[in-house]
Amino acid sequence: MHQGNQMSGNSVLFQLFNLQLEAFIDQIKYSTDHTKIHLSIQKAFSTYFCPCCESQVHEWLDWSSSYRKVECPYCKLHPRQRLFWLHLNQHPELLQGRLKILHFAPEFVFRERFSIMPNLEYITADLNDPAVDIRIDITNIPYPDNTFNVILCSHVLEHVPDDRQAMSELWRVLKPGGWAFLQVPIDSSLTETFEDPTITLPSDRLCHYGQEDHVRMYGLDYPDRLEAAGFIVNIEDVHQRLSEAEQLKYGVLAHPEKLYFGLKSINSV
Repeated sequence: MHQGNQMSGNSVLFQLFNLQLEAFIDQIKYSTDHTKIHLSIQKAFSTYFCPCCESQVHEWLDWSSSYRKVECPYCKLHPRQRLFWLHLNQHPELLQGRLKILHFAPEFVFRERFSIMPNLEYITADLNDPAVDIRIDITNIPYPDNTFNVILCSHVLEHVPDDRQAMSELWRVLKPGGWAFLQVPIDSSLTETFEDPTITLPSDRLCHYGQEDHVRMYGLDYPDRLEAAGFIVNIEDVHQRLSEAEQLKYGVLAHPEKLYFGLKSINSV
């Protein structure tokens, strides 16, 4: 079994290498510019590509001892963000038209990209980060009902003690027909989310939740919590829409994370 898996992995690498080599040959066939030739060589032999910052990557970096070969060395983003950006590229209609967006804990690269899109009114938010547009508590969002077309909230709720109140607030300020990206880390071995308010020490939270500042570990019931707040849950498996060679190229082969979206019914009052 191990030998078969290894042969399959080598086959994917070989396919990816051939694609890159063909592109390299096309780029330098008629070129006399030595700088362009050098860049083409560098690009051809970069195994990976980050779609978020559009960088050729020689090797993904370790984020921790247990979460390895995941981080882009240039933009510092992880598989979940690369899958999200690939999803947006596959569905450009999600960002068409005049949209008002609220982005919690914005990733730098996404903030740079969204802020220059002329059709977006883009607002960044966080509780502690002084670089955002507005410092707010996600459990008490200071905007009227039905304000935003889009809300981006990735890996935030696991830090919030009252996540159900936060979900309710996110649903409240989302416009009918709007969508929210509501990603959290999920342990697929847990049927129910595990949380214990008596676990307060960073070392204990690391042990139970996987990170010192997390306050729960979400399980497979995560969509139920979103639905209880009013959302229609849409789960996107971008990983499965990619070939093995593409999964390897984008650094998501070993990280088949599904994406969680909350939709607000057009009939919501």
